[in-house]
Parts: sequence; structure tokens; C-alpha cells
Amino acid sequence: MIDDSKNTVSSPSGDPWLLTPGPLTTSLSVKQAMLHDYGSRDASFIDLNARILERLVAIIHGEGSYVSVPLQGSGTFAVEAMIGNFVPADGKLLILINGAYGQRIAKICDYYRRSYRVQESAEDVPVDCAQLDATLGADHDISHVVVVHCETTSGILNPIAEVAQVAARHARSLLIDSMSAFGALPLDAREIEFDAVVASSNKCLEGAPGMGFCVARESALVAAEGNSPSLVLDLYDQWRALQRNRQWRFTPPTHVLLAFDQALNEFEAEGGVAGRGRRYRENCDLLIDGMRALGFKTLLPDELQAPIIITFHMPTNPLFDFAAFYDGLKERGYVIYPGKLTVADSFRMGCIGRLHRRQIQGALDAVAGTLSQFGIERIES
Repeated sequence: MIDDSKNTVSSPSGDPWLLTPGPLTTSLSVKQAMLHDYGSRDASFIDLNARILERLVAIIHGEGSYVSVPLQGSGTFAVEAMIGNFVPADGKLLILINGAYGQRIAKICDYYRRSYRVQESAEDVPVDCAQLDATLGADHDISHVVVVHCETTSGILNPIAEVAQVAARHARSLLIDSMSAFGALPLDAREIEFDAVVASSNKCLEGAPGMGFCVARESALVAAEGNSPSLVLDLYDQWRALQRNRQWRFTPPTHVLLAFDQALNEFEAEGGVAGRGRRYRENCDLLIDGMRALGFKTLLPDELQAPIIITFHMPTNPLFDFAAFYDGLKERGYVIYPGKLTVADSFRMGCIGRLHRRQIQGALDAVAGTLSQFGIERIES
């Protein structure tokens, strides 16, 4: 396996390091895994599919009760499939919103004409479990609750375990969008009650983008038969097809799956969720400490910050120009992300993907160098 941690200026492929919420920097070995062509009915490829699906269930310790279902497309395809399959036409969904990805779920419900209610918090405030308890106690039409595990609009970590406890106490089905957390933050089906969780091949599992997946309680998936308003996003039908002949209903993203299998090898070699989460937390802490030393201010207090992506307030110094700042970092080999907040003018820097302390320090040096080019030694508010 290539040790990407030793490369500072550019990745082994010569590309800049991506400090973004995804797509992410992948290892050279993950990239190289895609340099093969497989037929979708090739026995080796069918075995690879089965191996991937078993490993996804194992990540949440769901063996025996949960199954995984893959889908072509980005993570949002999987989110939409989860809503369309698990919330029946006569159901009602409570959407816990504190960012753009919760808002996107509401938009999906509008398209599918699913009944829903929103419980909205500010983008820098975690979802309110006391309010959730009151809402579920008062509105008996609500059949399902959906929450975003890590809301990458701000980087905030939502209290998944507490949300699950409240939903279970009221006997409501819980759906989880763990797109930016799956594989790095614990989600244990033996401890947290939920019917479905969705994520994607890139993000914290560090594969190539192009495949989403749902890990669902088998009994809930069986009960979802006939709910989907979409053919291509019918999770139940896709699962049944895989059960019958271990094949996808429609052309699978073969190269993405080859990369994903290798990415899962590397995920397991790193120590699974615990190991991957530890590296990301170390990256996060180093990035926050270094940016604060340069005078930048984080949007979130440390206790609410997930080790995925960090939001920084945009400096008010008249010498600072974000477009030039972005370009300066890219010229130095690092790509960051614009902000997405309504509560504050901001930008974001991710700490996930095939990044180690060496790359994070390199990014901090690039920030300092770019500021110096502006004539700024330290950001002062």
C-alpha cells in the first residue's frame, strides 16, 4: 500500500490535497484499483459486490438484523431513496433541520408529495431532543423521524443516540442521513435503534464518488415493499434482485465498486471506525489550533464540532479577499470549500479523506503564506 502521509506538496497523483466535504483525496492504491474493466455478470465482480455489502453491515454491527442495498449515484440519491421507500404515502415525516441537508430532505418530500413537518434549529445549534419529545407526544400522525448525523453545512455533530432514544420511546421509525459521518463516527445498531441509515462510497470511507448505499433493518425493508415512487430508487426491488442472482438491476458503477473494495481494505487496516475517527480527530484538532493561532475564529464551540469539516468566520480585514485566498491555497496545493451558512459569512476546511498530520500542517503553512502575500501576519477581528 502507498503511504500517502509522506507527501506534502501534492498527492502521489500530482493533484492538490482536498480539504473539502467530498469528493475527497483518495489513496493512490484506491485510484489504481479502478484501472480494470469488469463485466457486471463476471463471477469475480459478483463476489466483490457481496463482500462489500457484508462489510457495510459489519460497520454498524448489524449482522443478522440489517442488510445493505447499493445504488448508483451520489449520496443524495440514497437519501431520496430512503425517504421514498421507508415513508409510505400515508405516513408523515418529522425532519430535524439545522442546515442545508435537512432542507434538502424537505425538498425531496415536496417532490414525492410526502406529508412532513419540520423542527428547525439554527445552523450552529444541535437538534433539540426536548422539543422532539414534545412534538412526538403532541403529533400522533408522525410515523417517521429523520436526522442528519453530521450536518456539513456547519460541521455540527447532532446527538444521534438521544434522538434515537426519544424516537424509540414514542415508537416512531428513525431514519439517519450519515453521509458525512459513516465510517468515522460510531453508529452501533446494537445500541441505537433505527430503521435505515444512508451514506456513500466516498466521504469517510475514502472511495471514489458514484455509489450511495442504505443499511436497513431487514424487517423494515420488507415492510417498505411497494412504497417507492421511483423505479431506479426502489431499495426493496434492488435488494430482492441482489438476493435472487447477486446482481444489480441496472448497470453498476463497476470501477467505483473496485475502488470501494480497496478503500474498505484500507479502512479495516486502519482500525475501522475507531482508527479512522482517531486520525480525523487528530487532523481536526491540529487544523483548529493552527487556524486559531493565525487569528481565525471557528463557528462552533469545540464540544459541538465533528471531526469532519470546520467552518471559520470570514475575516473582516479589508486586505483579506476570499477568492484570492482560495486561489493562493490552490496554487500551494490545497483546495478548501466556500461557506454555506445563512447565519454567518464563512468558509470551510475539511479534515477527512486521505489526509494526515503532515498534510494538515502543510495546509496551515499554505494559509500563513497566502496571508503573508496579502500583507497580513495574523487575522485580527
